[in-house]
Amino acid sequence: MSADIETQFKGWAIPGIVPPGAYASPEVSPGETLDAISGHFRIFQFRDGHRFSTDDVLIAWYGTSWSPSPTHVLDLGSGVGSVGMIAAWRLPAARFVTVEAQAESVRLAAKSAAYNGLTDRYEIRQADFRASSAFVTGEQFDLVLGSPPYFPQGRGIASDDPQRAACRFEIRGDIRDYARTAAERLAPGGLFACVFPDGDRGRVEEAASAAALTIVRMRPVVFREGEPPLIALFAMMRQADLPSHMLGRTWVEPPLVVRCADGQVHPEYGAVKLAVGFRP
Repeated sequence: MSADIETQFKGWAIPGIVPPGAYASPEVSPGETLDAISGHFRIFQFRDGHRFSTDDVLIAWYGTSWSPSPTHVLDLGSGVGSVGMIAAWRLPAARFVTVEAQAESVRLAAKSAAYNGLTDRYEIRQADFRASSAFVTGEQFDLVLGSPPYFPQGRGIASDDPQRAACRFEIRGDIRDYARTAAERLAPGGLFACVFPDGDRGRVEEAASAAALTIVRMRPVVFREGEPPLIALFAMMRQADLPSHMLGRTWVEPPLVVRCADGQVHPEYGAVKLAVGFRP
């Protein structure tokens, strides 16, 4: 390994392969940043646009934890690729398809995929995933990931930045569209994992039911100890793939706490970050 490659970060031994981009001098255009994500992987983002978040880290971890050996993975509404890149780092043998409508996000994701050496197993499609033309006929996936926008249009003030607005507001589909598309594309026994506001859990339940999915497990997420959960992680399977005694039953896990009351990273979330190669 080249002496110029960083192997430690504040005492943490950085895990995983070193991607080809780390050996070169990547072109970071004005207005963009190149940021650490999983292990030695990095991601291109707009400095003032939508940037990856804790929500993305958590859903990539949750989905790959409860579907640990998929061969084909789909990331719906993939944005700049944060969820897919983390999942690809955790699943080095899996092939990925990501679907994103915004050209600028697709361009950034393609740069990140090249930097991280993923181009031979990571297909980025610029399309609206609600359209059948976004997929190959009969295409199926063992794991489908989704980080849907949280808010219907009109519930709050949308950003003037189209990228930010589409990531927060339901401009190109809502949780029902994510669930329906996931159900259509899941391979037998496959898993759909998504993140959504805990206070809108009912919308997720309605979307799952309409798509003939069962939420087999879910986990609320508390961002600061002592506060109510703001988001929740959901894992769903097709009802046709489950035994009758599992239908309509959900295992609700104890809340995952991100930060302790004193502001320190909670030990479990620290372990989550290590599991996805995310800098502690």
